[in-house]
Amino acid sequence: MKILKMTIFRMNFFFVILTVVISTKTAMPRDPYKQPFHETSIWNMPIGSEAEYVHAKIQPATAYGMTVDEDLIVMAPGAPFVEIYRSDAGWNRDKDRCQIDGGVLFEAPIPDDFVVSPDTWDGLTPNSGLAVLMDDGFTIKQTQPFARCQVGENGTSKYVFGDEDLFGGGYYGAHGATKLSAIGGAIRVGELVPGGHIRHALKVNIYAAKNVFYDSKTRGYRWPAKSADSYASGTYGTNGDPVEDCRMGALLALPADMNLDDLELQTEPARMLAQAFQDYGAYLVDDTAWDVYAIITEWSPQGRVKEEFKDAWGFPISTSNQNSPWAKDMRKLYTNLHVVVNNGPQSIGGGGEPRVPMADPLSDTRVQKKTPSTINDFELTGNYPNPFNPSTTIEYKIHKMRRVHMAIYNLQGRKIAQLVNADQPAGVYHITFNAENLPSGVYVCRLKVNDRSKTLKMVFTR
Repeated sequence: MKILKMTIFRMNFFFVILTVVISTKTAMPRDPYKQPFHETSIWNMPIGSEAEYVHAKIQPATAYGMTVDEDLIVMAPGAPFVEIYRSDAGWNRDKDRCQIDGGVLFEAPIPDDFVVSPDTWDGLTPNSGLAVLMDDGFTIKQTQPFARCQVGENGTSKYVFGDEDLFGGGYYGAHGATKLSAIGGAIRVGELVPGGHIRHALKVNIYAAKNVFYDSKTRGYRWPAKSADSYASGTYGTNGDPVEDCRMGALLALPADMNLDDLELQTEPARMLAQAFQDYGAYLVDDTAWDVYAIITEWSPQGRVKEEFKDAWGFPISTSNQNSPWAKDMRKLYTNLHVVVNNGPQSIGGGGEPRVPMADPLSDTRVQKKTPSTINDFELTGNYPNPFNPSTTIEYKIHKMRRVHMAIYNLQGRKIAQLVNADQPAGVYHITFNAENLPSGVYVCRLKVNDRSKTLKMVFTR
């Protein structure tokens, strides 16, 4: 009997140890750079057992097989700081997003080789919402539409949104129509590839003229969206008969009782998306403005989903061919989506038991904001005379030995002259800039010391 009791005790002890090991393994901290925000954020909550569904009746797209809307996600807090100037181009195809029309909106750490320009972006006027992690390790700044047209140079944008916390709810940001996040919900690099997993809600765009409801009461949106497009009243639903629940901010999902095998999907990435649509759903964040479907994907210094998708599967994620297996699969997914009508602040995902396990808690690795060592180590004193003709003297001060770059730009962001590119000891410096061969106008002097920069405007008049 004693031997039996001892054996039972050892078995129980073994199971306790096993439970501890398993619990420790499943509670590994989540990487906030790859899957940000709190586990109860809208972007991380699974669909619940009490979710109520209404068919969204999204119509088949007729203009293209499938498209993406790329969110620009920069999680490089140690990168050099880049000044982002105001450009008024917005989504006007006749204007140049690379042109500077106003002052600095903010500075942010962005790797020198991350270029977002007409030569690299997808489409004519992409949404280009940027989410960038600041050097404190937790503040996310967001702006739209971002451009950075030359390696190592300034960026441009038009609209700036409120800061978010990488470890907080992270609901809002740089999707212009809804004001929803430009990082939460994006398909990230490494997720939609063989062996990858999507463990968060998605984001989609659809053709609002056919599929999105508007009336004076709802104004075309619902929680968690803060708004709809400014043109919503004259556009939403004008080419179709959308259901009332299908509005900007709607949580769209494949119903829990749907057998995904019945969809007879032909491609593996479509099956992966189908599972994500059923487990987490997708928030409707913007209008495609033409008769296509779009899903939101990452473009970052770490990679670009549209490029790794083609490398992994052998066909493009965006395609004009509406008869390809991929396009047919996307038509099946989008036309079967339902609105989770009871999704709300007190019942994210519809409430009840989550379909799949909640996201692991984040390891809160935020740090106290450190003042960069160069922030008070230099001054761009000014230039004299100003206005000038044809030359002016620029004065600056360096308080410690630093790497110094000084260049002159026109208001289109084009570099006109490189004046300094050298290590310089502490001292007061005077540099002459001669504009004799340049047209009259405003020029920007940019002094960059290590990873910080300052600018001043100079007026050349003949």
